[in-house]
Amino acid sequence: MQINPPFGYKEVVPLHKNQKVRLLAQGEVPEFARKLNAIPISLTEFALAARHYPIVFSTGDNGKSFAAVAVLGLSAGENLFFSANAWQEKVYVPAYVRRFPFCMAKVKLDQVEQQDRLICVEQTHVDDAGEPMFDGNGQPLQKWQTIERLLTEYEADLERSREMCSILADYGLLEGFTMQANFNQGGALHLTGMHRVDEKKLDSLNASQIKNLMRKGLFGRIYLHLLSLDNFNVLLERRGVAARQAAA
Repeated sequence: MQINPPFGYKEVVPLHKNQKVRLLAQGEVPEFARKLNAIPISLTEFALAARHYPIVFSTGDNGKSFAAVAVLGLSAGENLFFSANAWQEKVYVPAYVRRFPFCMAKVKLDQVEQQDRLICVEQTHVDDAGEPMFDGNGQPLQKWQTIERLLTEYEADLERSREMCSILADYGLLEGFTMQANFNQGGALHLTGMHRVDEKKLDSLNASQIKNLMRKGLFGRIYLHLLSLDNFNVLLERRGVAARQAAA
């Protein structure tokens, strides 16, 4: 059996009922997320994420598929929402971060990817000094029931996000764009590799396409995405504050 860990995880193993797991402390942020400038979000997260982050669409296979991501920084290795060893207070923390050290991983048997995903845990967090997820009879504790609900609901919602991206790409609505900024103190910024919905192309959709977007509740997400692009100004402000603090 071959397990493919999600991005950011080092090595994951199947979760067993007799294992104890070191959970994240209150306010603790996984190491991989501390220097991450974009993170996947699911369909339900659009409303919460759009309050704080620009939401864009990215592709890692030259446009064959897309993913919705929240932009956290303006350059590689920059998370402008992580400081003082914690995520910024009163800012929504994406579920991709909150589920750590657990995940639902893809599994291959005899080189064939299985349809069902396996609940796994980051191996370094399997620790006898950690917390049990099940009681002595193998029954789930309340803590695990809450975590499992987050994992399963998030994974299902992530699939709906992938479906949305597939529909937007199929309808030809996504266009590449670059975020550019010139700084008063000199220098310029060019952030590339992002895609957004082309508003003009929305007007050219046929009745069947419009009906499908409405039936799946995607128009609301599209407009949340478009409105969230104003949050690039928030990122610029955060970078400016960080720069001034570093220079002080």
